[in-house]
Amino acid sequence: MDHGARLVDAAALPAAEVLAGLNCAPTGLSSTNAAARLAEVGPNALRTHKARALAVLGRQLKSPILILLFVTAGLSLALGDATNSTVIGIILVFSVGLGFWNEFRAERAAEALHSRVTHRVVVIRDGAPREIDVVELVPGDIVRVGLGAIVPADIRLLHCDELLADESILTGESLPVGKNPDPVAAGTALGDLASCILMGTVIQSGSGTGVVVATGGNAEFGRIALGLGERQPETQFQAGLRRFSVLLLEVALALTTVIFVVNLLLHRPLLESLLFSLAIAVGITPQLLPAVVSTSLATGSRQLARKRVLVKRLVCIEDLGDMDILVTDKTGTLTEGHITFTAALPVGTEVTAGELLRLGLLATEGDYAEHSGATVGQNPLDTALWESGQAATFNPAGCERVSLIPFDHQRRMTSALVREHGGPARLITKGSPEDVLARCVDAPPGAQAILDAQYDAGARVIAVATRTAPGLAGIEAADETGLGLAGFLVFLDRPKADAKASLDVLATLGITVKIATGDNARVAEKVCADLGLVPADAPAGTPGGTLTGAEIDALSDSELEVAAHTARIFARVAPEQKARLIKLLRKSGGAVGFLGDGVNDALALHAADIGISVNSATDIAKDAADVVLLDKDLAVLADGVMEGRRIFANTIKYVLMGTSSNFGNMFSAAAASAFLSFLPMLPGQILLNNLLYDAGQLAIPGDRVDTEQLRAPSHWDIAFIRRFMVLFGPLSSVFDFATFALMLVVFTAAPGEFRAGWFIESIATQTLIIFAIRTRRVPFFRSRPSIGLLSASLAVVAIGVYLPLSPLAGILGFDPLPPVFFLTLVGLVVPYLVLVEIAKSWFFSRAAQRPAVPRAPRGTVHHISRRAARFSAPVPAKVLAPGSRAAYPGGRPRRRPGASRASTPSRAARPFGS
Repeated sequence: MDHGARLVDAAALPAAEVLAGLNCAPTGLSSTNAAARLAEVGPNALRTHKARALAVLGRQLKSPILILLFVTAGLSLALGDATNSTVIGIILVFSVGLGFWNEFRAERAAEALHSRVTHRVVVIRDGAPREIDVVELVPGDIVRVGLGAIVPADIRLLHCDELLADESILTGESLPVGKNPDPVAAGTALGDLASCILMGTVIQSGSGTGVVVATGGNAEFGRIALGLGERQPETQFQAGLRRFSVLLLEVALALTTVIFVVNLLLHRPLLESLLFSLAIAVGITPQLLPAVVSTSLATGSRQLARKRVLVKRLVCIEDLGDMDILVTDKTGTLTEGHITFTAALPVGTEVTAGELLRLGLLATEGDYAEHSGATVGQNPLDTALWESGQAATFNPAGCERVSLIPFDHQRRMTSALVREHGGPARLITKGSPEDVLARCVDAPPGAQAILDAQYDAGARVIAVATRTAPGLAGIEAADETGLGLAGFLVFLDRPKADAKASLDVLATLGITVKIATGDNARVAEKVCADLGLVPADAPAGTPGGTLTGAEIDALSDSELEVAAHTARIFARVAPEQKARLIKLLRKSGGAVGFLGDGVNDALALHAADIGISVNSATDIAKDAADVVLLDKDLAVLADGVMEGRRIFANTIKYVLMGTSSNFGNMFSAAAASAFLSFLPMLPGQILLNNLLYDAGQLAIPGDRVDTEQLRAPSHWDIAFIRRFMVLFGPLSSVFDFATFALMLVVFTAAPGEFRAGWFIESIATQTLIIFAIRTRRVPFFRSRPSIGLLSASLAVVAIGVYLPLSPLAGILGFDPLPPVFFLTLVGLVVPYLVLVEIAKSWFFSRAAQRPAVPRAPRGTVHHISRRAARFSAPVPAKVLAPGSRAAYPGGRPRRRPGASRASTPSRAARPFGS
């Protein structure tokens, strides 16, 4: 029986039979039993974050050109060319070791990052609820889930309360699916199991408790995630790097073949020709590109940590840099986040301000009968009420709460049935003024004017209404009618002093900030207008306009997609409306970030390209986020965005280096071999040149980046790279040919002198050009490199000059050079760098006129892999054999007589439309 069929069987059985089949009870497993099952089944993991040295080394050695070069050098050694072969071997070992060390160190940093991040789930163990790491979950565990939670395993529900699950990541269906614990018909497809919730799906509303049926790779989502492979899917930038590497590899193979054939036609030794050709290919291919990218990301994560930004996965840094739309709540980001109660405003003479405040306190969700000043777990508005000076005189003696309907985002109100001093029960309702007023009869005529005045002042307002409720022993939402408006409670959350400056910084980074809030539209507009985020009185549908939750519901997806891009404020929005807005904003190809800290933000955090939360957020919000800010401050977020873009800019520097002087030098060597009577450089010298060059470029990840490179997200443009290579590669070769002429005509150099001269010239030009390529400005005068890059580059040039003059010169195949050569070298390098500056200015002026490359939208594979990353352990993920005892602790779930097994894959099992 396959794992999907096993879940289908459990869904068709009564809950008691499922518990019996899994050898567990509603009171949960014991700690001892759970530990035994974990040892037998393995962790609930779909990914491993263990840094594996052999895997990193394998990636360093996977180049077929590199392997062939090793083999050829070994063959040359066997045939007697010991010196040259040994030099080649040593240089190759150093080159591979350099790449391995840097990439492995970056993977260790990623492992440490993963190990610090845990995703928690509430289970019943030893008869009591407790939080455990999600990877410790085992079949038979009793699990509780609520709004915004990602389902941690395949679970058979035992009971639930108005539970809706978003299963779009498995089925592609955008509408949430209702759940209930009743058994389904035998043979029901996986996508229609109403009695089960599936791993990787999101709880959109309600709550529930269930028993774990399958974990890890035995769950349906786990099977799909493992089928996608262990490594993260390529980002757009990584895909561009791969295409660039393929381009250079194709050029290298073509060049290698031509060089090899030409050298054979010139009757040069076979092995010498092959070694030379392969060394040229190694010189062209960007071997250290993975190490440069990994080092950049690892360096970036450390820089962000210093700036109080924690990323859960290194690739999140690239996502931060890509972000061009940020949707955020205003509380705590644009405002101080400290809400204070300012006034109670009765709307009639029947209720005084003190009595209105008392009604508000009676309708809070906290247990005021035992209130002792504690506000833990209460919403911010209730907390502000209890912390007000007037609340100190509140005496709950004689007050009995008979029933309570807590706040939810559909009703937007709280109601309490209260009896005071044994008198008749009274229903007290407080909530958003629009919703409370709709349930009131005969509101005083001046009430709306009072409300409007407070909204215009930017205050947050709660309406309080009451009615007598004789005979009621409990209340439900249908009882919230026929109310009499008592008045309004007014609160203030002041704008942050530095909020406008933070918004200005985000604007300079090309990020459009949109506000999604549960507040009234006029309150949000007032705060945003004061901060300059929107123009005053901007209508919906125009830039800076406002959309309310009711207006959002009235629009189709296509209409809302257009309106969402122009609107800047979304007011009175529910959690599912936030998630819908995020999904539609992403459709344009823009990278959408969402900043939220509440339970009601979890759905939008999951839907965003980059979910951002804060350290003070609810556990569910932090669990759903990709990035956690230790300070809820937009300025801190701007630092994260700039770091992501800095990494892209520095990585592209290495790429441009590979397409300019480095490529030009290798091309020059290939061309020179066709008309010289000797090889312009020995294979070992080419590899040594490449090793020195690569070592210097490892300082690039720490380089400074010009401000203009941070103003907008940059995306990979292979056509731009190709144009750059066509211009700057031949430009480098022109000066190489000038060096050849100088060595042959002026100095009448012997082969050893020629090779020494060109070795020094090529190291100098291809290393020093980084100072021109790293910026679009005039280097040094308007853009200074980092001390690390400057030191590394000068050190490489110094070593390159020293080696032909050192005691190793003879072993390396170099002959001494006349002192006058170094004067002529300066005469070559300086004009080369000046000409590069002129060409750079012309090239970038033309490149600026070309349209920007749009960002490709993220696909299904990306979102599955992103969600699977939360199920990560420092051991390889595995799938148990369906028939194994470990796969079915306590035995297989028994099917009812006559029940058939599902044999047709459900839609959930076929998420890609196959």
